[in-house]
Amino acid sequence: MSSGKDAEQFARRYLEQQGLSFVEQNVRYPFGELDLVMKQHGTWVFVEVKYRTGRGFGGALQALTAAQQQRIRKAASCYLQQHDISDACRFDVIAIDGDQVNWLIAAF
Repeated sequence: MSSGKDAEQFARRYLEQQGLSFVEQNVRYPFGELDLVMKQHGTWVFVEVKYRTGRGFGGALQALTAAQQQRIRKAASCYLQQHDISDACRFDVIAIDGDQVNWLIAAF
């Protein structure tokens, strides 16, 4: 992988292999972005993808700040309202450090 865009494509394929269905990618709002929107058994899954080439500065998992989490929550809320969705949802993180992949379900 050479970029965040590659990491998002990898994460999408990885989650599809785990049984999730792809809905949308890179949904942007002025206040935040949703990397991946997926579904799993009627649950909407908003996925943040974090990619680092190495573990310097704490690695991919440590790259997700509280402020970013708030922006993702706000973007997801807007997405749910715009699409008139009242189903359950959750926030997952795919953290990629080099060639190691960690999938945190309901991460925040």
